[in-house]
Amino acid sequence: MATATSVEDQVREALELIRPAIQMDGGDIRLESLAGGIVTVQLFGTCDTCPMSPVTLRQGVERILKERVPGIVEVVAIEA
Repeated sequence: MATATSVEDQVREALELIRPAIQMDGGDIRLESLAGGIVTVQLFGTCDTCPMSPVTLRQGVERILKERVPGIVEVVAIEA
């Protein structure tokens, strides 16, 4: 019998799928917290100072997490 995967595990798995693309550009991403459908992440490396990181966050990370993990409503980044 398969066990249910927690929402946090699903988010972590989705971030692992996204991570290689972010690392190709010299950055990285880490899950900081998950509460009420809001995923908080921290961007590192070149992503931390990149002016395009808000676009990557919304059109990339948030879109993929919403597609893959039911109940995700928003992804926010904290400052390094």
